Amino acid sequence: MSIIKPFKGWRPGVDIVQKLASRPYDVLNTEEARKECEGNPYSLLHVTKAEIDLPEGHKDSDLETYLKVVENFNSFKDFGWIKQDQEEKLYIYAQSMNPTDANAHWQYGIVACAYSEDYVNKVIKKHELTRKDKEEDRMKHVRLTNANVEPVFFAYPAVAEIDAIVSKITAEKPIYDFIAKEDGFGHRFWIIDDKATIARLVELFDKKVPAMYIADGHHRSAAAALVGQEKKEKNPAHTGKEEYNYFMTVIFPDNQLNVIDYNRVVKDLNGLSTKDFFKALEENFVIECKCNCTKDGGKCNCEYPCHCECDTEYKPNKLHNFSMYIEGVWYSLTAKPGTYDDNDPIGVLDVTILSNLVLDKILGIKDLRTDKRIDFVGGIRGLGELKRRVDSGEMKVAFALYPVSMKQIIDIADTGNIMPPKTTWFEPKLRSGLVIHTLD
Repeated sequence: MSIIKPFKGWRPGVDIVQKLASRPYDVLNTEEARKECEGNPYSLLHVTKAEIDLPEGHKDSDLETYLKVVENFNSFKDFGWIKQDQEEKLYIYAQSMNPTDANAHWQYGIVACAYSEDYVNKVIKKHELTRKDKEEDRMKHVRLTNANVEPVFFAYPAVAEIDAIVSKITAEKPIYDFIAKEDGFGHRFWIIDDKATIARLVELFDKKVPAMYIADGHHRSAAAALVGQEKKEKNPAHTGKEEYNYFMTVIFPDNQLNVIDYNRVVKDLNGLSTKDFFKALEENFVIECKCNCTKDGGKCNCEYPCHCECDTEYKPNKLHNFSMYIEGVWYSLTAKPGTYDDNDPIGVLDVTILSNLVLDKILGIKDLRTDKRIDFVGGIRGLGELKRRVDSGEMKVAFALYPVSMKQIIDIADTGNIMPPKTTWFEPKLRSGLVIHTLD
C-alpha cells in the first residue's frame, strides 16, 4: 500500500506567490525562461534554471550553473521569500485551465511526501523509461539544494473518503488563489494543519491506495529516490525515518486528470513520392480526405494526394483514428481491423500503431528517442502548430493522435510495461514554488 507523510514546507508569502511560482524547468528552454523572468527576481526559475543568471552560452549542466542554483536557492531563504512552516502539514493544490468559467473543471491534488522505498519496491509505478544523464542532472539539483524544489505529479485510484475530506477543506478560502499570466491557468492552495485530518489521510493511503502512478516527472522521481538511497548508504545511524527517505509529490485522483494528445511531425517521406507514400498508407489505413469539397455531404473525387483548397482542421475523434496534414490538406486515417491488438496494453496504443505501421515501416524511423527526422508537439499547442511546421517547409508531414486514457496508463504500469516515448501530455502542468521540501 502507499505511504505518504506530512512535511514542513517552505512557502512564499501571499504577496509574492504569483511572481515566485513558475512553470516547470523542462517546459521552457533557457531563452524562454530568461525572457519570462525579465524584471522578476522572485521567479523560481532563478533556481530551477539558474543558467538564466549567467552570461549567454552557459548550459543547465555546467558547473557554474549548479553553483548558481545553490547561491540563488540560499538567497531565496535569506531574503525571506520562502519561509518554512514550523510543523509538518499536508497541503491541497487545485488547478484549472479555465478558471474564470463558472463551470470550469478543477483537479485537486494532495501535496505530500512519498516514500523513496515505495519507488524502489514498485509501489510507485512508472510508465516511461528514464535516461541516466537526465537522472543525474536532477540528482545534482537535489544534492546541492538538499531539497525537492519541484514536485512530482502522481495519480492514484480515486477513494471516496479522500475525495470527501478534500471537498470539505476546499470549501474554505484558499491561502493562494491566482491566475498565471503566461497561460491563464488557475492555481489554488490550501494548508491542512489539523492533526486528526492529516492522520486520517495518511491512514487512507495506507489502507485504500494500493499504488501511486507517476503521471509527469519520471526523472524527478528517479532522482529523488536515488538521492535518498545515497544518503541512506552514507548514514551509519540510518533509521528509515529521516526526511531524505521521502520526496515531494502532488497526488491527484485518477478520475480528475486530463491527458491530452502528444503529436508527431516528420521532416521527409524517406525518399518516397507523396503518391507512393499514400499507396503505402492504404495497406493498413482507411484514408479520408478532409478538404472543403467534403462539406455538405459532398465527396472528394481527387486521387490521393488531394489538391483541393482546404481550411478545415481535422482532429482524431476515437481510438485508432489519426489525423494527418500534408501538402496543405488534412486527412483522417483509421487503422484497419487486424492491424492492432486491443488485448495487448502496448499494442492497443495509437502511438504503437503509428510507430509500427507508419513511422517505422514506411518512413524508416526506428528509434523515436534518437532519430533527428522526427519531432514531438504537445497537444496544448493545437493543430495549428502542426500545420505551421509543415507549411513552413520545416517538416513534410504531421500526425495528430487520439489521447491515451488514464486507464491505459494504469494498465501499462500495473503490467510492468513501458509506453513508447512521448505518449502522454498532462495539462495543466504543476507550478513550481508553491511549496518546497527540504531533506533535513
